[in-house]
Amino acid sequence: MSTSQINMTADRESISPSTYTDVERGWINVKECSGHGPSASTGGSSTIPIISRGHTFGRTATGNGKIANPGPAGAISFAATALLLSLFNVQAGSVEHPEVVVSMAVFTGGLSQFMAGMWEYPRGNVFNATLFSLYGSFWMSYATIFIPASGILAAYKDPLELSHAVGLYLITWTIVTAFFLFVVVRRNLALTVMLSTIFITLVILSISQYSLAGMPILSSRVQKAGGVFGIIGALLCFYIGVSELLAAEHRPIVRLPLGAL
Repeated sequence: MSTSQINMTADRESISPSTYTDVERGWINVKECSGHGPSASTGGSSTIPIISRGHTFGRTATGNGKIANPGPAGAISFAATALLLSLFNVQAGSVEHPEVVVSMAVFTGGLSQFMAGMWEYPRGNVFNATLFSLYGSFWMSYATIFIPASGILAAYKDPLELSHAVGLYLITWTIVTAFFLFVVVRRNLALTVMLSTIFITLVILSISQYSLAGMPILSSRVQKAGGVFGIIGALLCFYIGVSELLAAEHRPIVRLPLGAL
């Protein structure tokens, strides 16, 4: 069984765009790849090497070359990490030192979510790709602060200066979250409420780290309030991830609406 490669430098204007898939519009001739063209494979489902900007990706003729939805992985990765950190912020189980969250922030909230964002790009989902990749980098960069080998904590001799620095870091991500919220406000209710809750969480934690740095008792109480909102945001993010998982099933046991706006 032979496969054909489509030269990206060929004159695409001479071929009707309707004969192509939505993966790089106008670059993959479906009619030829699925047995309706002169250079098609003869029967079966063969993997067709697709040349896209110098990179080769495996696609199959059957299924129109679609990529599985990485959205649930991205949402659940964020939710699980945010939930763990928020539980530490409310000092659940009398745990006051959140260092154990570092490994989860690196691999689950960081790497897993970042990869989900990268997988969203070939699907053409710009918002999810941006959201997951940036929040993935947020978790990895946040974890790096608390890794001794990074030398970040050691660079701050004054605890007050360190608290202010972390506060500025959180303020920056509060602004990023505000931009995301502005974009999705008309998308669906669940995502809008979830990002609103995360925004409030970051605002509260920023206040705790920056404005109240010299008042440890009050700062701790405000941090607990941020943890409560973080738990709510994490649970909403779990809801969104599970909703998308169920939507991908042919016969889901139940459907969880996201609330169209």
